[in-house]
Amino acid sequence: MEDTIAAIGTALGEGGIGIVRISGPESRQVVENLFIPNNPENWRRWQSHRLYLGHFCEDSRKQKIIDQVLVVTMKGPHSYTGEDMAEIHCHGGYLVVRAVLEAVLSQGVRLAQPGEFTRRAFLNGKLDLAQAEATIDLIRSKSRAGLTAAVNILDGKLSQLIERCQEELLRMIAYCEAAIDFPEDEIEVLEPEEIKSVVNHLIGKIEKLLADYDKGRLLRDGVKTVILGKPNVGKSSLLNALLGRERAIVTEIPGTTRDLIEEPLDLGGVPLRLIDTAGIRPTEDLVEKIGVERTKAVLKEADLALLVLDAATGVTDNDRLVLQLAREAAVPLLVVINKMDLEPVLINKEQLEASFPDLTVLEISALSGYGLPELEEKVRSMVGLGEVRFDGEPLVTRLRHRQALLKALDHLQQLLGSLEAGLPEDFLTIDLRGAWEALGEINGKTVGEDVLDKIFAEFCIGK
Repeated sequence: MEDTIAAIGTALGEGGIGIVRISGPESRQVVENLFIPNNPENWRRWQSHRLYLGHFCEDSRKQKIIDQVLVVTMKGPHSYTGEDMAEIHCHGGYLVVRAVLEAVLSQGVRLAQPGEFTRRAFLNGKLDLAQAEATIDLIRSKSRAGLTAAVNILDGKLSQLIERCQEELLRMIAYCEAAIDFPEDEIEVLEPEEIKSVVNHLIGKIEKLLADYDKGRLLRDGVKTVILGKPNVGKSSLLNALLGRERAIVTEIPGTTRDLIEEPLDLGGVPLRLIDTAGIRPTEDLVEKIGVERTKAVLKEADLALLVLDAATGVTDNDRLVLQLAREAAVPLLVVINKMDLEPVLINKEQLEASFPDLTVLEISALSGYGLPELEEKVRSMVGLGEVRFDGEPLVTRLRHRQALLKALDHLQQLLGSLEAGLPEDFLTIDLRGAWEALGEINGKTVGEDVLDKIFAEFCIGK
């Protein structure tokens, strides 16, 4: 981390402001080379973390001005990365921001790699690996509950819990190793029952984190909700009604939707990934066939399926075909009878439940909005996120964390077996260290460069 890096820190496109970030030993000098302050006297009395108004130039000759800007320089270690940093706040046009970045790069600064600012923050001890991952989850949050889950981890709640568990493990390791190294000395030792009590307490903590993983995953990734049905039952109308805008084309022509349409939806704090699909029916149309195959594939990965029926046509052979596909995929299923505003109604909730008593059925009209509040409430209850509460305990949201917890749990359970068998301390330390190292994969204490490369590759270049 000897060099200085820079990148655009805001989304590309038109906006009120754009920000170019710089981090490294030359940060202030780069700004000094390119910035003309409106108040030179104030600039000479420079203070860290203070904004200065002026003009930013194309090169160090300062003959061509790019934009009027605000600049702030931050002295390490009191910065995001822990290094000297600077930010140039310019107007948010694409060309303006690019010009500012190119001027910075012309001073010998290197373009940052994806996630390199956060990686430097991790390496400089400003945050641990779980907190670093939470920054990207925070940016990508699709619901308020998902946002809260990410903030809790970013604030260090998961890290603190893991740290406490590791401290308990280290304490037991120290006692066991002392007993091995100094068997003849009169030193304090931990009795097997005391070790067993501590291990059972740690197992309880880990099992609680694992038990909430599915909830955390859904909050982070969103509930993959597939809208199924034969052609022209109102799948796209339902998508538009839930989103509150015209996202999918709706016509009376069957087979209008031929590909998957995916949109995020914050449903009362629950993040959904709504997927409108091609109508399933026997067809010789090549494009429609591909759409049906994609529907079948996405159904296998779904967390929830909404099977839409047409009240005006009743249950047809095509409907039974779609129902069979949903059951084969073993996905939680909610049946929605649409078009209840039309006459005559050939099928209703009572009739359908009598024929299929295992189904959960609701009646709606995507056109008028009838039944949509009940549908939203039923979806929340079916995915188990109807009452998302944060009681101070963090939610595990990443598969990598879950795998590390499972590994630690396995070591602790093996340790209990060793205690029951009366095995000596050197056997106990193997699993104690294994559990400590597994937990260290979460906060970054025991991960290698390959894992770091994979994690920070998820980030955008300016983060």
